[in-house]
Amino acid sequence: MFTAAEAWDLCRELLAQDVSPAVMNTWFDDTQAVDLTDSSLLLCSPNGLKRDQIVQRFLPRLEAALAQVVGKPLRVTVLSEFDLSKTEYRNTPIMADLESQALTFDRFIVGNSNKFAHAAAQAVASNPGLNYNPLFIYGHTGLGKTHLIYAIAHEVRRAHPDYQIIYITAEDFANDLISALREKRALEFHEKYRGIDMFLVDDVQFIGGKESTQEEFFHTFNTLYENKKQIVLTSDRRPQEINLLQARLKSRFEMGLVADIQPPDYETRLAIVQTKASQLGVRLPSDAADHIATTITANVRQLEGTVKKLLARQELLNESISKDSAKRAIEDFFSEAQGNEPTPAKIIEETALHYRLDPRELRGQRRGREIVHARQLAMYLLRQLTGLSFPEIGREFEGRDHTTVIHSYNKIRSLSKTPEVESAIEEITERLK
Repeated sequence: MFTAAEAWDLCRELLAQDVSPAVMNTWFDDTQAVDLTDSSLLLCSPNGLKRDQIVQRFLPRLEAALAQVVGKPLRVTVLSEFDLSKTEYRNTPIMADLESQALTFDRFIVGNSNKFAHAAAQAVASNPGLNYNPLFIYGHTGLGKTHLIYAIAHEVRRAHPDYQIIYITAEDFANDLISALREKRALEFHEKYRGIDMFLVDDVQFIGGKESTQEEFFHTFNTLYENKKQIVLTSDRRPQEINLLQARLKSRFEMGLVADIQPPDYETRLAIVQTKASQLGVRLPSDAADHIATTITANVRQLEGTVKKLLARQELLNESISKDSAKRAIEDFFSEAQGNEPTPAKIIEETALHYRLDPRELRGQRRGREIVHARQLAMYLLRQLTGLSFPEIGREFEGRDHTTVIHSYNKIRSLSKTPEVESAIEEITERLK
């Protein structure tokens, strides 16, 4: 029986025989397998737009390819990351596809801004548990931290196929812990994380302010470190700058090697643009590549996203690739990002998700302590992030009076510097971005 990841890899190979590399990379590059059963394959696409395109344009071909792979007809279900978070799989970490060639050392573009972190990652991969344990990589979003952590996992899996490797985000680790405690599976949780050979944790800054999660993370870290098992952590800031992180964890995170990644220089950006285009099967004109590399300066993910946008315009609009089309792709890319301001519905959804509630409970009349607190925080965020008037905010919550909204806003504002509330506001706001 195939694993979900194995079945999905084989499906992609079959699909790639019928569609162009640009189509494969535009729509399927970041789609991951979540679960495979006797009747269906569950896939996760990063957003609703991609999910809709896959379902509308490719679902019959996906199901035909899957039938070839497993030998019988199965249903293919595609969810966005947000939809997945609301299903029974919400506590199931989407594991790194370690067999994929997309995030390996070979495909990491090295420049002055990242060569130290790249060299450290390669050293760890060559001698896991012996060189630089833990390895702590930090830098702003979109600079390649996750690429390096996947590349380490891929290289170690290739050299040590028997190694037990867990890749997980810190948020999923916290969610898994909460689920284990609620379902009285603490022993199973300990065995899952403390008996492995390599522990890879993305966005470890998320555990700041979460006392129970930090306690569990501390003991997991110690057990693995004492057994000479490799630990690799990524963060958007250095250990000493992580808010509300216990001093004992800060010191442990700095025990091995701390490596930073800075925004890429022009030469590295240009190489990234040209390499991504080559991977998509298209050669960019030099003036188009130069314009992208010159205009987008601080985020590798935006560089790659703009190239994908450019190629999508070519495929969907039959638009030739030129410097002018590159300008339009950049304008489209950033106008979409800037236009993605949080709506009232999205703020309420994210707040409910943070507190593991249904958005209807926040809008409704129930008055349990946790629901009231979450509702008040959602009202506060609506005021802060949208500029809606207090009466307009009240209408988002089944017509509540504006005086109720004012009270809620003032209550959260007075609590906004307490660790719990400050952490909640920061995390929800970050997800909304």
